[in-house]
Amino acid sequence: MSTSTPPMRGFSGFRGGKVRITPIPNQFFAELLPIIDHLGELKVTLYFFWALKRKEGKIRYILAREMLADDLLMEALGHPRRVAEEVLWDSLERAEARGTILHVSVESAAGSDDLYFLNTPKGRAAVEAITRGEWRPGDYDHPVELTTERPNIFTVYEQNIGPLTPIIADELRDAEETYGPKAIEEAIKTAVKNNVRRWSYVLGVLQRMAEGDTGGKVRGDSKKDRHHIDDEFADIIRT
Repeated sequence: MSTSTPPMRGFSGFRGGKVRITPIPNQFFAELLPIIDHLGELKVTLYFFWALKRKEGKIRYILAREMLADDLLMEALGHPRRVAEEVLWDSLERAEARGTILHVSVESAAGSDDLYFLNTPKGRAAVEAITRGEWRPGDYDHPVELTTERPNIFTVYEQNIGPLTPIIADELRDAEETYGPKAIEEAIKTAVKNNVRRWSYVLGVLQRMAEGDTGGKVRGDSKKDRHHIDDEFADIIRT
């Protein structure tokens, strides 16, 4: 007796040029990957690295309802929807039991929320602080979901300002670390609107935006800042 399998979906290949990447610690490949024996758990674990990288704030976590609302993630876990949900909960339980992620439920006026943290020193500290009643999450802003990647800052710059030189590329990387890609895109839009297509002008707009958002405090050189970030997954949970 044979069982039918869905047709294999093709992949057109990775794009060339500058693309966004998701950093994954070497420890994942050396210690965690060899012992993960469930495909759903593997998919959910990889999703955590991707999603937390795109979160904002010093303490980063994923809500269960965010994952349930992510159609592409659910599609990756199974069909029909009921099966995908069962796989998600099973995979989360497996990852929690293995020690990859941490789970805590938080009660609020709107009801109960399930928060998931990566098992890092900062993730453990956040769970302990919640347990002791010393910290509670905010309003759960900035949900993320799997979508087709937006043009990165290099593409946006070339399409709106001009050719990308190695020096400008380095400055764009530093600016992305300091201000974030969304702010850079907004600053470029402002430059185009004012018909001043120069990086120096875009950088000035970014600095003014930061001053307005932080009361005049602008982060220093991002390369220096990165030296002061903890070794553990600094690009996932910022200091």
